[in-house]
Parts: sequence; C-alpha cells; structure tokens
Amino acid sequence: MNNELVRADHPWGLATEKFFYFFMGLRKGEIRKQLSMMKARYPDDDPHTLARRFVAAQVPLSLLGGTLLHAPMFVPTVGPVLKLLGIGVGASVMIRLNMTLLMQIALIFGYDIDDRARLKEMAAIIAASGLAGGTTLLPHLLQLAPRYKALAGGAAVMTVSQLLGEAAIQYYGGAVEKPNTADAQVATTPA
Repeated sequence: MNNELVRADHPWGLATEKFFYFFMGLRKGEIRKQLSMMKARYPDDDPHTLARRFVAAQVPLSLLGGTLLHAPMFVPTVGPVLKLLGIGVGASVMIRLNMTLLMQIALIFGYDIDDRARLKEMAAIIAASGLAGGTTLLPHLLQLAPRYKALAGGAAVMTVSQLLGEAAIQYYGGAVEKPNTADAQVATTPA
C-alpha cells in the first residue's frame, strides 16, 4: 500500500484527541517516553529490531488479557454475567494495547503520531481488535475443557496482537519514502 495515500499532515482535532485520550486510554506522551527509554536501553538496534522488541513486550500482556477473558467461567453461579463484563473490559484493554503498539511502531519509523493519517490506522486497529475479541469464542466452538478454553483464548488474542505488530512493522518500515514529520526527529535522535 502506498503510504502517501494515507498521509494527511494535519493534526488531530481537540475532540478526537480527547476521545482517544479519555475513552480509549491512548497516551501519546507516554508512547514517546517509552520509545526514548527503549532507544537508550538498546542504542544499537535498528528500527525493525526495536519495533519487534515492542511487539515482544506486548505478547505476554496479550496472552494474559486473552486468558483472563475466560476466568469468569470458573465461578459457576455468576460466571456467565461476569463473562459478558469480562469480554467488554478485556476487549477495551486489548484495543488500547494494540493502538499503543501501532503508535509506538509508527513513531519508531519516524511517522508523526499526531497526524490525522493515524486516525484511519487507529480505526483499522479498533476493527481488528474487535475481531480478535471474537476469537475468544473459538475455544467454546471447539468444546474444550474449561482450563483449556482460557489457554486457547489467550493464545488466540496473543497471536492477533503479534500479527498486528508485524503488519505495522511492514506497513511503516516498508515505506519507500521516509516521512517528513515532527516526530521523525524524536524517533531518530539518540536518547
């Protein structure tokens, strides 16, 4: 995909910024700090290696989040009600984790995370994370034992997060032309 088609070079509006900050939990200042910390910790890493470190750091969180979605089934009387609540909360957490990962990878490769072009990419992450939430039904369809349902659900969510991370690395890291953005300086200067 040609990245020029999605680059708008316009900052997010205030309402959009508030939506992603308050409702979706996206903290762009923290994303910048995390990148600076990782660049200081691994100064010899190229952008692809550094991006894969961020993906690898998310893997255990995704596994845990996907597994916890199935934890309510171990409480017999209120398990089904808690399961519905767990799916909503778990999906929200997974969306935040995946959006943060996308922004981290975009920043690593020099893209401006305040650019409106990121909104389309965030919408794609929300949709993909929503579909990943559906993978929690897979263990039920396979009629696995309860203890295996949690592990299979966690593995499915973890796999989706890894695939999203790799797709972001290919998308941002495979660009023919380097973006000319304000955050490109943050991404390329040593911490």
